[in-house]
Amino acid sequence: MAKAKTAYVCSDCGAEYPKWQGQCEACGAWNTLSAFVVQPAKEAAGGAVRRVGFAGAEASQVRPLEAVAGEVEQRHLVRIGELDRVLGGGLVEGSVVLVGGDPGIGKSTLLLQTLAALGDRLPGLYVSGEESLAQIAARGHRLGLELSPLRALAETCVERILEHAAAEKPRVLVIDSIQTIWTETLPAAPGSVSQVRESAARLTRYAKQSGASVFLVGHVTKEGGIAGPRVLEHMVDAVLYFEGETGSRFRVLRAFKNRFGAVNELGVFAMTDKGLREVPNPSAIFLSAQQGSTSGSAVMVTREGTRPLLVEVQALVDQSSLGNPRRVALGLEQNRLAMLLAVLHRHGGAAVFDQDVFVNVVGGIRVQETAADLPVLLAVLSSFRDKPLLEKTVAFGEVGLSGEVRPVPNGEERLKEAAHHGFRRAIVPRANAPKKSARLGDMEVIGVERLGEAIDACG
Repeated sequence: MAKAKTAYVCSDCGAEYPKWQGQCEACGAWNTLSAFVVQPAKEAAGGAVRRVGFAGAEASQVRPLEAVAGEVEQRHLVRIGELDRVLGGGLVEGSVVLVGGDPGIGKSTLLLQTLAALGDRLPGLYVSGEESLAQIAARGHRLGLELSPLRALAETCVERILEHAAAEKPRVLVIDSIQTIWTETLPAAPGSVSQVRESAARLTRYAKQSGASVFLVGHVTKEGGIAGPRVLEHMVDAVLYFEGETGSRFRVLRAFKNRFGAVNELGVFAMTDKGLREVPNPSAIFLSAQQGSTSGSAVMVTREGTRPLLVEVQALVDQSSLGNPRRVALGLEQNRLAMLLAVLHRHGGAAVFDQDVFVNVVGGIRVQETAADLPVLLAVLSSFRDKPLLEKTVAFGEVGLSGEVRPVPNGEERLKEAAHHGFRRAIVPRANAPKKSARLGDMEVIGVERLGEAIDACG
């Protein structure tokens, strides 16, 4: 018998090497190479000679794209509105979705509720490599779920999992978690790069061949990324991250990759004693704690995926006792805050170089778009002057290095969302100011082109 060949794979970038070395030449990471046994492609695929497509049809045929353009993706609504939104309008047949998040954030709870919501419409199978069936049943009772349509399996060997799946024929398969699954064809321990990679490949192949939708639960590292090889995120169709602040009952489900929908789509849930409950109107939640006008506070309209969202930005500016004043940003990029403070000094006449500046986005939301520039500067200036903005005022807009206020996409939708929540005044880029025909109720929209104009509009 020929000796099995061994290769070494980087857990960060997936690069392969014929022998071990301390540093990966592709990404520069140290001590990230681990061994796995190289198998022939045909053997790794289980000896399958015929490759099949999403619904079991022959895939090794050349077809004109025009002939398949009319084939519609088969979607099924989970009937959990926030999850359907993040998935892009429902669950796609044959899709593979990777769900990551911190321990205890609610990944297993959400997927168990998903199988219960699908019920008899799409029979599912919950495979757990971390909990016993008694623990899963106890969680279902605690959440008040109907357990009769739910089927579960406690198993970690991918070959036996696929045997059970072939007999049960589930339309939705949940694997909790992919780091506990292993294959008999590799000698490495479960959770290693080679085991995660090969197990995920076999489950993905099963999804494409059978048309079943597969959810993979993924552990996260201390840096916040999915544990295991980076190639895992490339293999799946969608990558969803569960986020939440410590001590907060709100959870945010964000799509970082989605082949069937918008990227950065956001779903908001609240954790209760009966499990996760969707929050269809998160703007009202994030603004509910506001009581009158206070200095250092500004309301902005950000856009997450296809949804405009109102959030509060708070700033605290205080005299610094340090030679190097602090710049702390929670929910925003810290380097961008430093840049905006320089623009405020140069074009807004507010010198905060000797002040500590702290900025926080209320509710644990992380804002990644430039529409937050203007409200952040207004909140900082409000705290610096100890003068609150006028009540029921909202703002958004990108601020350039020369002090210009640039437009942002979907300005009219943002204004309509603000008007819907009772805001009566908006400071926006002039290019985003609506036409006279737009219906915004009694909202006063102030269009500005320079940072100085926005500061003057605040009084």
